[in-house]
Amino acid sequence: MSLVVEVVRSGFVESTHHARVLSVDVEGVPVQALGAVHVPASPRSSMKPLQALGMLRSGLDLDGELLALACASHSGEPFHVDGARKILADAALTESALRCPEDYPEDRAAGEKGRVYMNCSGKHAAMLATCVLNDWPLDTYLEPPHPLQRAIRATVEELTGERVAASGVDGCGAPLFFVSMLGVTKAFRSLALAGEGTFERRIFDAMRAFPEWTSGTRRDEAKLMRAVPGLLVKVGAEAFAAFAFEDGRAGTIKIEDGSARARTPVLVTALRALGLDAPELDALARPPLYGGGREVGELRVR
Repeated sequence: MSLVVEVVRSGFVESTHHARVLSVDVEGVPVQALGAVHVPASPRSSMKPLQALGMLRSGLDLDGELLALACASHSGEPFHVDGARKILADAALTESALRCPEDYPEDRAAGEKGRVYMNCSGKHAAMLATCVLNDWPLDTYLEPPHPLQRAIRATVEELTGERVAASGVDGCGAPLFFVSMLGVTKAFRSLALAGEGTFERRIFDAMRAFPEWTSGTRRDEAKLMRAVPGLLVKVGAEAFAAFAFEDGRAGTIKIEDGSARARTPVLVTALRALGLDAPELDALARPPLYGGGREVGELRVR
């Protein structure tokens, strides 16, 4: 059984999306477990906080906005680009060292195509800075045998409590680790419950304090975190998302067909199942559909 999102236009259900959902309460007990939450999944960029944790454990010293940017899938806004360049400059590097693909910012008027505009450039800049600190090779920092990637994999396995089921290559070129939604939920919960001053808590606090740095000023993730203080949300490609609240409530969702349009309504449903709500979530729960310039339908969770 999975959660169903209906796409309703002019009163007619023209499409449906199915979602896996896992949410746990303050004790870590499942409140919702819909779909195959125990089988390996592809969390994509939802793993960035764990990648950043591996970097902090390897000596990287970032905090605040720049630490949030190291965990980001950003929109390529000017402050994102400036932040990535600062991380590089502090390591005596330039953007030519980046090995992520060239891309345009989300708002193409905001910049030309380049590696620093790619949504993962903050993570890549932080990876390079970590390599400089450890005198590790720069040209091969994305290769699985590299010391940095071995450290990140060990961190992922520790926090998820699972061996990586399989590995691949993410859209940015970095190694991608497949683990279950159960494991990702456990990992995010551990970030929320970590003690003050720990690396885990520094990541949790930075991402919550600066949600626009982890996504963008107009993104749903930032809206959710601003609406529910104490909440961390990190989405990934192919409509994956993970979240955690400061008291240990946490969860993950995955839209089976990879459609990002269904992700936020399902996220809101998962949050509300845990008692996490705010008036601002109403509009995000049922995003409108338009026809001829006017509202003619909506997405709704059944």
